[in-house]
Amino acid sequence: MFTALPLHELRTYRPSLPEPPGFDDFWQRTLAEAREHPLDAEFTAYDAGLSLLHTYDVAFSGFGGHRIRGWLLAPRAAATDGGQPLPCVVQYIGYGGGRTLPHDWLLWPAAGHATLVMDTRGQSGPGRPGDTADPVGAEGPAVPGMVTKGILSPDDYYYRRLYTDAVRAVDAARSHPLVDPDRIVVGGRSQGGALALAAAALAPGVAGALIDVPFLTDIRRAIDITDAEPYAEIARYCAGQRDRVDQVLHTLDHFDGLNFASRSTVPALFSTALRDAITPPSTGFAAHHHYAGAKELLVWQFNGHEGGGLHQQTEQVRFLQKLWA
Repeated sequence: MFTALPLHELRTYRPSLPEPPGFDDFWQRTLAEAREHPLDAEFTAYDAGLSLLHTYDVAFSGFGGHRIRGWLLAPRAAATDGGQPLPCVVQYIGYGGGRTLPHDWLLWPAAGHATLVMDTRGQSGPGRPGDTADPVGAEGPAVPGMVTKGILSPDDYYYRRLYTDAVRAVDAARSHPLVDPDRIVVGGRSQGGALALAAAALAPGVAGALIDVPFLTDIRRAIDITDAEPYAEIARYCAGQRDRVDQVLHTLDHFDGLNFASRSTVPALFSTALRDAITPPSTGFAAHHHYAGAKELLVWQFNGHEGGGLHQQTEQVRFLQKLWA
């Protein structure tokens, strides 16, 4: 079924920004503190059996100087032909998953790009295993999952660390000689889309963004209209912490994709799906409508949280071909 609003209303849905006082100062302080730690990006050659690619096991310092894992893949022929650096897609991962194995990330090398895949601290799953711990314990109570970890304070909230890692991943990609530092694009789906939206606003010099069915966007509305995970984690938390709801919402406002959209000016390709109960389509339309840069939105009428899937990836390849033309 269609969720929340009919399409003609979605096309004009533009809620007010949930911007808390001191939003920009909060993020400037957060990133300044992270950059007090040397990036110390390490790229260790990794034998994945992919003979046509350069493959590296990546480590760099994210929030708090914590070591974040990842992969860097680049087409061997393109990277060695004339020694020209390559455009690079920095990829972020959906909720509950990790970096998996290199052969899971072949699209962009096949299209002639390098790609840096950022592992997600503290997250892993049976189909998408991760390799990065989150060494910071939750401040205060939480429900199972990550989205309520430290939720009583913007400084302690889990996504403060993860968004900062996303910015540092761009720095790590830019530091590798195979990567053209002026042609770095950020991208991801769901939680990865939230990270891409934040990085498009916070990481200097990003050239574009690929933002699919973004999570943590128009959050106040999302937790009111869907019972699906992971937003349901927030609702369960508030059901138990009845006297702290305003405190929770104040924290979440510091991480809402709408505020980053209004500060992002690089070209962006968005997607949303009208039968998505996990990240309701109205929240994706809201991010697109507030986005300050050149933008395009693809709407998948009969799809859920998978969005456009392989068809969306085809459009992303075309989008970047035009961007680099």
